[in-house]
Formats: sequence, C-alpha cells, structure tokens
Amino acid sequence: MNVHFTARQTALTADVQEYCEHRLAALNKVFTGVTDVDVILTHARNRHKAEIHVRAKGAGIVVAEESHDLMNSLNLAFDDLERKIKKEREKFRDKKRRGGRNRKEIGLPAASEPPSPEKRVIRTAGTAAKPMTLEEAALELDLKKRDVLVFRMEGTEKWTVLFRRKDGHYGLVEPE
Repeated sequence: MNVHFTARQTALTADVQEYCEHRLAALNKVFTGVTDVDVILTHARNRHKAEIHVRAKGAGIVVAEESHDLMNSLNLAFDDLERKIKKEREKFRDKKRRGGRNRKEIGLPAASEPPSPEKRVIRTAGTAAKPMTLEEAALELDLKKRDVLVFRMEGTEKWTVLFRRKDGHYGLVEPE
C-alpha cells in the first residue's frame, strides 16, 4: 500500500503522519487489496480539511471531512472511511451470495411481517353498455388506448371482455 501525503497551506508534522499511518494500517487489515492512499490536508480560514482517497482493486473511495481542528478532521474522515468500507464489504457479500438481500426478505417468518393493507377497489371511467361487434370493440380499444374493454356482444347480448396481450394481439373472453 502506497501512502501519499499532501499538505496545503499547513505543515505536515511527524505526529500527524504517524497517526494517519497507524489508522491506515488498522484499515488495511479489514479492507485488503488497497493499492494507493492519498491523504490531503488543507488549511483555509481557520478550517482544517482532511481528504482521504483510497484506490483498491475494483473500487475507489473518497472521504472528506472539515472542522476547526486538524486531528478532529482526521478522526472524522477515518471514521467515515471505516463506515464506507464496511458498507462496501456488505454489498460485496450480498452480491457474491447471489441475491442475499432477496433471501433475507424471503427467510423472515410470517409472524414478524406487518399485515398487508386491505385490497382496495378503484373505479375507472365506465364504457357505454350499447351492443357492438368485435371489430367496433377492437377499434374502441385502440382509440381509448386501454388494455381492457368490457362490452356487450351484438346479437347475443352477453357481456364480453376484449384485452390487449403482451405480444400486441387481442384476447377475447366470452361467457359460456
């Protein structure tokens, strides 16, 4: 792991450098595969900013924290970096386990699930109850840009359902 320090408008002391290397060594045990780390320390208008850029195999993490004290900024940045690394590891584990999150949701017992809300009936605009032929019904289905049309078949006066299928053709449901 290569560590690069950059200090802008501030001096990089041995204590700060030693502290950063100590925290990065602890993070290296948790997050393997780190190739480069850039630690950028900036001082402007009584504010100290600490940025940490971590480059690893297949991922890059950037953390920036700002406060009135340099060590406080570094602490906040390293804590944020730990949190992000743990989150990335959890994502990787779930991805590797082929739908681990889906399995967690399915594996919950039914007693702990909140009761599902009651099914509601939502009314839509009605259609004319006049009898029509199959061709007229198909034309009305296209004109109104609907997926389902309920109508009375001309001649038999029975209710019939005409619907649009996923393949673009029409389906017809007639009562027996």
